[in-house]
Amino acid sequence: MQKSVPQKNIRNFSIIAHIDHGKSTLADRIIQECGAVAERQMSAQVMDTMDIEKERGITIKAQSVRLDYIKDGEQYILNLIDTPGHVDFSYEVSRSLASSDGALLIVDAAQGVEAQTIANVYIAIENDLELLPVVNKIDLPAADPDRVLTELEEAIGIDATEHNLVSAKTGVGVGELVESIIERIPAPKGDPKKPLKALIYDSWFDNYLGALALIRVFDGQITKGQTAKVMGTKDEHQVLNLMYPNPIAPIKTNEIRTGEIGIVVMGLKTVDGLKVGDTITDAKTPTPEPIAGFEPAKPFVFAGIYPIETDRFEDLRDALNKLKLNDSSLSFEPESSMALGSGFRTGFLGMLHMEVVKERLEREFNLELIATAPTVVYRVKQTNGEEMMIQNPSELPEPQKIEKIYEPYVKATILTPQEYLGSLIKLLNDRRGIQIKMDYLNETRVLLEYDIPMNEIVMDFYDKLKSITKGYASFDYEPAGFKEGDLVKLDIRVAGDVVDSLSIIVPRDKARTRGLAFVKQLKELIPRQLFEVAIQASIGNEIIARTNVKSMGKNVTAKCYGGDITRKRKLLEKQKAGKKRMKSIGKVQVPQEAFMAVLKLDN
Repeated sequence: MQKSVPQKNIRNFSIIAHIDHGKSTLADRIIQECGAVAERQMSAQVMDTMDIEKERGITIKAQSVRLDYIKDGEQYILNLIDTPGHVDFSYEVSRSLASSDGALLIVDAAQGVEAQTIANVYIAIENDLELLPVVNKIDLPAADPDRVLTELEEAIGIDATEHNLVSAKTGVGVGELVESIIERIPAPKGDPKKPLKALIYDSWFDNYLGALALIRVFDGQITKGQTAKVMGTKDEHQVLNLMYPNPIAPIKTNEIRTGEIGIVVMGLKTVDGLKVGDTITDAKTPTPEPIAGFEPAKPFVFAGIYPIETDRFEDLRDALNKLKLNDSSLSFEPESSMALGSGFRTGFLGMLHMEVVKERLEREFNLELIATAPTVVYRVKQTNGEEMMIQNPSELPEPQKIEKIYEPYVKATILTPQEYLGSLIKLLNDRRGIQIKMDYLNETRVLLEYDIPMNEIVMDFYDKLKSITKGYASFDYEPAGFKEGDLVKLDIRVAGDVVDSLSIIVPRDKARTRGLAFVKQLKELIPRQLFEVAIQASIGNEIIARTNVKSMGKNVTAKCYGGDITRKRKLLEKQKAGKKRMKSIGKVQVPQEAFMAVLKLDN
């Protein structure tokens, strides 16, 4: 058990930055500086708990840790929350910042301000947090801290007079940074005498303890044995255990007081009762109002996920339910496909999120899965005046019943070196982008703002952007509402049957090009049969592209040694008639590679 410290000696802070600017490494150094982890137990990215995070060098789950620090003979508690940097996981950043009083704004001394840096700063400003500019990687030969600090002031408009220069790799400046955190980040506000009011800012499932809630207490305190009420569900539960988060093992406690963060164990079997953003209060004397201003994550990208072995559908359902306990931004509902059998229509925050979820399902639950092409949510106005939202192209009504289709747009912020500007503008124009703003930050860097259809960025936009700019450009986006688009559903027919899982929604002027490219790829992927197979792309009943997979030749005349030619001709005619019959009853197996081919279509 840990002894408590006065509220004025608590500091709750997050680390925010662009991907790969050294957040996790700096978190490691701060943990070491506070002595929370012994040298023999220390590992790189100690706060990244998943193998996939360490392999890719990215943070997917926001993590929290409670650290003790002695300054001038007084004990302080530093509650550190490490956050992801990739655009898909900005939801995790917003959750972390909602429970913090300040944030370390990390900027790479060589790369400078990036798009995600700007996006995260705006979230921090909305939450009224104290920002500490920190220039990291000052040990690099290309480091230019003065230029980076000037960029911070010009691009974001924050005062960078008081700043810290650190090298998370070598540990230079980390001690001074911890001192700055204590001096500059305010102590948490809140009244210990008021009824309990705590925000659930993360929740996950533990195989032994059940559903756990990570909370920040704003008023009052939560004690072991207390009956607590979750305000969103109105359910009451007994608090079985309380713990402080620690990178090695949680530390048990009897109470979590005002301003502190901690883990609550209530013995729940599902995380549905502990939704992120909900408020926990005392059952007997509840707080009058829940904590406001917290929005749940909204999925942007939808894809079908199916087990390759159709009898493992229930295993996939269980796996998704368990994964949702650790990832509350995941949404799914059952769907069936003529080609793929039973599966789930799953909602993701973006393409990286989709890749990570699929990989976790395969690794952690030993499943073999196939994912269909990702799509976004469309709004359809029908000729009868009704409006509907569709996530799946197969839900789109017949063309004659559609009056208008509205597609989601995003406001994209891109920072790029000037030399790649021409190629980048061409890419954005090809993706139907509308330029809003173009600012020259200095002699070498340009800030672009574009409105782009969400559908154009979910496939391979990020990869193309990095390829064109040799990895130097950075990209961030936020939703910008719906706009009308001239869109059609492109169906793929194999041997006359529509393969519903291969349907995609495309701009009308790109439909023919996409259709031709798709049937050409499928021709290579679909194995040859004993009969000729037609592959067609169509809009409604209109065929816009076609190719054939030639039949396999079987040499029926191989056993004819000599004799009259009429004998061979009779065998060939018999084979021809058999192939006709086979064609009318034949069923073509579409390999799983075909469903991923749609991802590789050149936009």
